[in-house]
Amino acid sequence: MRNIMIFAAIMIVLGTFMAQMADKMTPTSASATTTSRAMNVAATTGQAGVRSISIPRDARGHFQAEGRIEGQRIDFMVDTGASVVALNESSAARFGLRPARGEYKAAVSTANGTVKAARTRIAMLDVGGLVVRDVDALVLPDEALSENLLGLSFLSKLKRFEYANGKMVLEQ
Repeated sequence: MRNIMIFAAIMIVLGTFMAQMADKMTPTSASATTTSRAMNVAATTGQAGVRSISIPRDARGHFQAEGRIEGQRIDFMVDTGASVVALNESSAARFGLRPARGEYKAAVSTANGTVKAARTRIAMLDVGGLVVRDVDALVLPDEALSENLLGLSFLSKLKRFEYANGKMVLEQ
């Protein structure tokens, strides 16, 4: 499990680096770049009810998205290397997810080492109008997870997700 997590971390770093290189190679005007970074998330509805959102990279090269659980706002970093949605305890508690100490049984490898996490399910997660139901998630101690992660348990239920033209595109 540890080797898999190390491999995933390396792939995330490599993916971020390649995304930055691709952006540098893509010709864009300065005003278009400034405008796209000023917008948080651009949502569109296309043919046959297909919904998509386009998330620009932040200054760190990450993709930040706003979601909603139980109608309450929550910030996520899109993480295609995370198997599941991961919430820190403070965020999870806002939605009534308060695992007992005995529920922290899942071993999770992080940049700071291995920590115990509690498995849970999110009934409905909405990110920019893309709604996914019954999402597997983990709750980690606050000191182990500074940002909530939008992982594959959400992303894999979409029609597609991809990096294109300097943005993360999610489509349902």
